[in-house]
Amino acid sequence: MPGNLSPDSLSSGIGLRRWFATAPGAAVAILEQQSAREILADLFGYHILQLGDPSPVTLLEHSRISHRVVIAGSVAEGEKVSLLATPDQLPIEPNSIDVVVLPHTLDLASNAHGVLRETERVLIGDGYVVILGFNPWSSFGLWRHALGWRGHAPWSGRFLSLARLKDWLGLLGFDIERIERTSFRPPINSARWHHRLEFIERLGSYFWPIFGNVYVVLARKQIATVTPIRARWAKRTRLGNVIEPTARQAGLRSELRREDP
Repeated sequence: MPGNLSPDSLSSGIGLRRWFATAPGAAVAILEQQSAREILADLFGYHILQLGDPSPVTLLEHSRISHRVVIAGSVAEGEKVSLLATPDQLPIEPNSIDVVVLPHTLDLASNAHGVLRETERVLIGDGYVVILGFNPWSSFGLWRHALGWRGHAPWSGRFLSLARLKDWLGLLGFDIERIERTSFRPPINSARWHHRLEFIERLGSYFWPIFGNVYVVLARKQIATVTPIRARWAKRTRLGNVIEPTARQAGLRSELRREDP
């Protein structure tokens, strides 16, 4: 295990996996799998990378890309992780990955903007990033304010607002292709009550979608374009305050002189 992995990053990743095993966490995982299946099935390429601690079922299983890599800060028994590394210092060559998936990676990262910079670096031109994040303007956001002090994931994480995420992606040269919002039930630990409140999922998607607990963003990395400079074939030089005439202008003047009476 690399020595630069902090104990906080390891504990937050383990805590998030434990939370996904609870009633509200399992419900969120199902909804995230549905969104990932719809988005990843339409993305193609040679290499896909999931950056961050895996969910109960890795999201890459919904991709048609054969070469799949998972880089995480920690690993539990039975999980498939290709490499242990920090998400803001990736041992990957630039412009080499077709799709990067960030499942709540920015929520738990101590340097969320650095993670996005690394994502932009390793993606090819026209490559895609799929970001899953907790919405601070939701019932999960209220729970975070009430329970964040306890230091338990996901409430101890940094819930990045969708507006700020859009700003960061724009600065890094990404175009937003798609935004989805899902999960509207409050994170009540009682499985019985969580099941009874299932109807809120249908109501929330129609009446208050902006307050979804989870957002899923699909963004595409722009290709840098170079504007060609048109050659200046008829370059004129200045002699003092007089512009030197071109050969064509000099010829016209001589013809006009010969035609004068």
